[in-house]
Amino acid sequence: MKKISICALLFLFAVTTVSAQKKLIEKYLSNKTDSSRKASFMPVPVFRYTQEIGLEFGLGAIYSTYLDRKDLANRSSNFVGIASWSTKGQYNFSLKSDIWTKNNDHHYITETRFRSMPFNFYGVGNETLASNEDRLIQKQVRVLLEAEKRLAPHLYTGISAGFENYHYEDKEVGGIFSTDNSLHHKIGGSVGYIGLSQSYDTRNSNNYTTKGFMGRISYQYAPDFWGGENFTGSLIRVNVRNFWSLSSKFVLGVNGLLHSIQGKDIPFYLLPQMGSDEMMRGYYTGRYRDRNYLAAQAELRYRYNNRFGAVIFGGTGQVFNNSSFAVKSFKPSYGAGGRYFFDPEKGLSVRIDYGVGEKRPNEKRQTGFYISMAEAF
Repeated sequence: MKKISICALLFLFAVTTVSAQKKLIEKYLSNKTDSSRKASFMPVPVFRYTQEIGLEFGLGAIYSTYLDRKDLANRSSNFVGIASWSTKGQYNFSLKSDIWTKNNDHHYITETRFRSMPFNFYGVGNETLASNEDRLIQKQVRVLLEAEKRLAPHLYTGISAGFENYHYEDKEVGGIFSTDNSLHHKIGGSVGYIGLSQSYDTRNSNNYTTKGFMGRISYQYAPDFWGGENFTGSLIRVNVRNFWSLSSKFVLGVNGLLHSIQGKDIPFYLLPQMGSDEMMRGYYTGRYRDRNYLAAQAELRYRYNNRFGAVIFGGTGQVFNNSSFAVKSFKPSYGAGGRYFFDPEKGLSVRIDYGVGEKRPNEKRQTGFYISMAEAF
């Protein structure tokens, strides 16, 4: 009788395990979509190693939901959190939200970030040298609040407010950071700003767009809150995107942006920087920085099925001073990547991209490898 009971328990355990595995496979690998429009949650581990910061580990996660599940036109609201640490005392903590209310009448964007991270500084301009690499430690606090209201079909007008604080430590005294006397606010500083924005958005999805247009321009002004050498001036950002559905599996997207900062004694850390996991992939973020940043890219997306996809992309961009723009100064960016859609119904993905940049004389070709959540644009 005892043997029969043990066998029954083992059988039930095996059945339960197989059932759980089947549900897990169906949840993350099945080609089916969930039409219930229920909320989804996806944890993503953070793991990498560099000799400068040691072993970095942590956790990222995205939570997505609809504020009106019955309205099929209601866009998903997404909440992203990342927390990571390294064996050499570095940390990064950020919370971001992108919220769409019922009928998409209001759109809210928030960001809170606390970060202490090492990075390489190369100077200012579009032709900086790898040999000038200077290691810095940046401590940053950033808080951003944006709110937009729909005043007409597809037309949104918004306001914004933000605060940023920076502090820097030079790990290699005698490098370009300490010898370049044109740099302002080397120890860091604070900036607070308020602004206005105007958007026109006809995209069919804010996550994985297959058709539609989005254009947004924002102007932010930093008043003289603290006096002294703290920055006072204007920040202008323009972002345009358009998407065409070429077939049931192929989508072509194009994206262009312009970032500009104007004022006196602009801190080096507020200068627009080329390179990220979204635009000009393949370039180290901040390798090139200046008062203005102009870039554009195109991406051909292939959706093999509801779970997996691939992309190829190419673009160009440059940073420049107010008087140094030149067509010949544009730099190339191209590459490819894969996509895994952990929530096919909402179009939420984890992406892996490899980007390639320019090859400067006597330097290795610039490249970048990225693991990120959500599409590049």
